[in-house]
Amino acid sequence: MQNSQPSRRSFLALAAATGALAGLPSFTATAAPVRSSAPLATPRHQLWWQAPADDGSMITQGLPVGNGRLGALASNDPGRELLLVTDATLWTGGLNDTLDSDGQFPYGRADFGSLTLLARLTVEIPDHDLGAVSDYRRTLDLDNGVVTASYVRSGVTYRRQVFASRPDDVIVLHFGQDGGGRYTGTITLEGTHGETGGTAEAFAGSFANGLKYGAVVKAYGNGGSVRVSGSHIGFTDCRELTVVLSGGTDYAPDAAAGYRDPSVDPVALARTKVRAAALHSADSLLRTHAADHRALFGRFDLSLGTSTDDQRGLDTWARIQARADTGDPDPELEAAYAQFGRYLMIAGSRDSLPMGLQGLWLDGNDPDWMGDYHTDINIQMNYWMSDRLGLSQCFDAFTDYCVAQLPAWTDLTQRLFQDSRNRYRNSRGKVAGWTVAISTNPFGGGGWWWHPAGNAWLCQSLWEHYEFTRSRAHLEKIYPLLKGACEFWEARLLTTTLDDGREVLIADSDWSPEQGPLDAKGITYAQEQVWTLFGNFRTASAELKRDAGYAGTVGKLRDRLYLPVVSPKTGWLEEWMSPDNLGETTHRHLSPLINLFPGDRIRPDGSTPADIVKGATALLTARGMDSFGWANAWRSLCWARLKDADKAYELVVRNLRPSGNGSNGTSPNLFDIYEVQQGRGIFQIDANFGTPAAILEMLLYSRPGHLELLPALPDAWAAAGKVTGAGARGGFVVDLSWRDGKPTEARIRSVGGRTTTVAYGGKTRTITLKPGASVTLKDLAR
Repeated sequence: MQNSQPSRRSFLALAAATGALAGLPSFTATAAPVRSSAPLATPRHQLWWQAPADDGSMITQGLPVGNGRLGALASNDPGRELLLVTDATLWTGGLNDTLDSDGQFPYGRADFGSLTLLARLTVEIPDHDLGAVSDYRRTLDLDNGVVTASYVRSGVTYRRQVFASRPDDVIVLHFGQDGGGRYTGTITLEGTHGETGGTAEAFAGSFANGLKYGAVVKAYGNGGSVRVSGSHIGFTDCRELTVVLSGGTDYAPDAAAGYRDPSVDPVALARTKVRAAALHSADSLLRTHAADHRALFGRFDLSLGTSTDDQRGLDTWARIQARADTGDPDPELEAAYAQFGRYLMIAGSRDSLPMGLQGLWLDGNDPDWMGDYHTDINIQMNYWMSDRLGLSQCFDAFTDYCVAQLPAWTDLTQRLFQDSRNRYRNSRGKVAGWTVAISTNPFGGGGWWWHPAGNAWLCQSLWEHYEFTRSRAHLEKIYPLLKGACEFWEARLLTTTLDDGREVLIADSDWSPEQGPLDAKGITYAQEQVWTLFGNFRTASAELKRDAGYAGTVGKLRDRLYLPVVSPKTGWLEEWMSPDNLGETTHRHLSPLINLFPGDRIRPDGSTPADIVKGATALLTARGMDSFGWANAWRSLCWARLKDADKAYELVVRNLRPSGNGSNGTSPNLFDIYEVQQGRGIFQIDANFGTPAAILEMLLYSRPGHLELLPALPDAWAAAGKVTGAGARGGFVVDLSWRDGKPTEARIRSVGGRTTTVAYGGKTRTITLKPGASVTLKDLAR
């Protein structure tokens, strides 16, 4: 444990070391992709609508596309296609290392920073006004990762496709037709930050923080002509038209380089990418993109039962409304919602920064809470789904982010955490390791308040990914984060004496997110997380054969940690180290239940004292069944862990209710809406990931060495169903079928795991596999 201020040399050494471990994704030149000639998959998972998006309602009606770095919302208006384009790294702000007068971080768009829009791309086709067309339909093909709109005008069927290609690193719009039609109109590319000096095909800009950015568009047609005309690109009498866009910044997730890559000229690089893509037909670009997308999307499938013909006949928004109006289960819609979450994960989390509060999709430059990375539930929830629903590769963006930020987080912690104005500083006067603020940005900076236990929660997520994958390379990457967090807590824990005379270790002054006293010691949220962190570090140390002595020290600290008890006044698991309820009974956060989910120290299987399980259940009950989308998802996951299928399912369905006038619920494009005040709702993406995680947790519970089948299967899905490709902690992938509420077959494949028990209905079987091997279990209900 260190108690010295970090030197510039030590900062650079840590930055260099973590830079070598990180994947270091950035906007960069890449080799030409291998072209796919495979046809598109027959769509099995398709959402559809009967109207385009209004320009003023893009965040609730626009359809999302993304390649993991670039994202866009598409309006699909026949006469005026609008794309709102975002680059994950287009952030204002910076390190933000001058604290406010209270020792906390500034939290504004200039100092802390904000995610912002890159560009607006408009394709206007004047004689295709919506009122002049018929048979309009737009679809989101989840299997192939493409948005399509079609309509009829003057007997001609017009069709357009929008997709964001990871292999080519571009966004593509293709306009085609059947029946001899032609396209005439204009294309306009605009920046969103008052850029000057651009052309019809490109613009460049830079922020006050020095970040450089730019975007380039290129169009080419079949028949007719395409040419630049002033500030627009004009096209005339084209049988087909293809528009290709790329853009990015000079951001590099490398602390040693100041999170910049000075060798990158964003406009030049974007121009290279669009020119390379334009050498190929739109069909070739689409096939290559779809093959890449399917390689991830096809790893998992889910059937929760059969919907009715009437339900299937409704467009997606009408179907969402009917589900709420009638109360009738719609199992195919519920499965489609989970698959939509997977689509967003693939579109939003590959080869760049991880997804924050709004992922890659904005409708302006002022997203609430800056579109940042909230470390007290939101970024963690964004990634609860990835391993469970067959998208472990998409977790890498989160890992690489944490690794790349570690040098700056360490520097800020050791320079600023002990500021005398910081109410959360360590009473013992020592500091070591690293922690974070409640909000973080891509430049190592924190925003809002210090969040001492945030390091432990980030580490819990990183560790859980290891439990799913058993990847030694991942464990080696995250080991410095685990160790640094332990060092922070070794310096922070206080010794106190309980009424029974026992001496225990408790967390120093803190805030139980996001309520109650600001200076409470021994909050359950921190005690539980540190207990988990210390245990995970000891396991990591043993598996990597490193730091055995320090692991022993951490183990002794863990043995002395105070663990929460049930309040004799409320009957709830205590949130504070007090029998009194010091906050809001129905508060949105479930901070004291963090070891019910995502942790699992609290288990209803007899391994946890019955009074603790009862107290956790009572607290969860008191929190209520109606909150914001992410809070409902967390509640659903907790009820699934308690094997209460009815409550877990009720909360899933609650998140599917249609949002109206900004209310909590699902918008027409299936984005989750968070009602920040009456009449004003905002898009917040975490529930789009947390809800699918809850659906899976109802079907399969796992921890290393133990799998439980159908722990919380609701009646609505009981008739028959199947899940394939579900990730399980311990290093397994599970295919599971059921009928009449009972499992009929389970195929379990090892991706690194060796031995596990498989449980259903109080009976268990033990299986042992070599990595890559599988076993199929039948007659599990007998």
